[in-house]
Amino acid sequence: MKPYFQYHSKLELFRPFSVDHLITMAIIIILCILLFVFRNNLQEKRNRNLFRFTLAIIILVDNILYHLWLVSEHAWTARKALPLQLSDLAALLAVVMLLTESYRIFQFMYFAGLGSAIQVILTPDLYKFSFPHFLYFQSFISHGGVVLACLFMVVAYNYWPTIPSMWVTILLVNIYGVFVFFLNKVLGSNYLYIMKKAGMTILNYFGPWPWYLLTIELAMILSFYILYSPFWLIKRKRLT
Repeated sequence: MKPYFQYHSKLELFRPFSVDHLITMAIIIILCILLFVFRNNLQEKRNRNLFRFTLAIIILVDNILYHLWLVSEHAWTARKALPLQLSDLAALLAVVMLLTESYRIFQFMYFAGLGSAIQVILTPDLYKFSFPHFLYFQSFISHGGVVLACLFMVVAYNYWPTIPSMWVTILLVNIYGVFVFFLNKVLGSNYLYIMKKAGMTILNYFGPWPWYLLTIELAMILSFYILYSPFWLIKRKRLT
């Protein structure tokens, strides 16, 4: 079991869209579909509360275990382990959103949280933390949990994102990016991958630094519109 918990992993490199990766993504997709299948059950207050508290605890415990694991492996550093990546921040906000039933947090989370979580699920920067390493499970539980949390708010509370909230989210993400840029300068870190590319992520297709930052901005806006499109189609259908 020890090789599956080592920080300096000797496992094979993680391969995107390998059988393990595809099965993991399929499980997350099935869980998302089940949210809509059992929509009526989840709208009942008792079931709704049970689900949201359970999911919040799972996401929170999963992220606490991650930091405890880093400490136990003597690998926790401010340069790499602070929860400043957008997907890490989204996991914490997902817990708050679930516990408080906050519509305002949902408006941010549906775009920034769901968008970043999907990107990490599709192209995780796992290096040698491939299946069945602890970090493999931790990463997919955390980001899969964020996806489920956002869709749960849609299903159980009938929360809908809006175009104005999308642009507010874009503004907030950019302000956050400026803050993290200067923090990276101080810490010598690479949070949000602002300073350089990382691993086998989608950034490898976005051009050289610093031009890929502009590509990221455009990709973010496009992805947010794609995330909003189901609600736009539903509204359009209702009006016809």
